[in-house]
Order: sequence, then C-alpha cells, then structure tokens
Amino acid sequence: MSNHAKTLKPKGLKLELPDAAEEARINAGIAADPDTFEVSDAQFKKMRGRPVGSNKTLVHIRLDNEVVEKFKATGAGWQTRINEVLKKVNVA
Repeated sequence: MSNHAKTLKPKGLKLELPDAAEEARINAGIAADPDTFEVSDAQFKKMRGRPVGSNKTLVHIRLDNEVVEKFKATGAGWQTRINEVLKKVNVA
C-alpha cells in the first residue's frame, strides 16, 4: 500500500483504499486474467433472487435453539434439511 492511500474509518475499522497507481495495477491484473469477465446488468438481474419456477416462500419461524444447533451442526444446507423433515411430517 502506498503512503498516499486514502484511509477510511467506518465504525472503528481502518480501511486503506489503493491509490490511483495501485488501482491501475489491480485493474491490469484483472484484465489479464482469462477467467475474469464482466457481467452485464441484464445478466446480473437474472442472477438475483430465487430461480424462475421456485415454489418456495420466505417465512420467519422461531425454533428451539437445540433444534437449530443440531441442524447447523450437519453443515451447509441445514435449512433445506429442516424443510425435508417438515415435508415428511405431512402437515396437510
């Protein structure tokens, strides 16, 4: 980081922003990377939110701490696993 970099201090954090020369080096590195591409606004809009055709509804529910802890302990996808368990109960 250059001595001329900007420093921001939001809520007690110290962030050092790159100066113009370092920013140019960063951008050159990005441009040279064959795996990097710019996403258009239209592509970005398609990437947001639930996939088309999703049949899920966002809800807020309170569960016992022990239930949440046990499911979280099973790793990523714990909310989906809770959904599967609830479907097996056949609440209809």
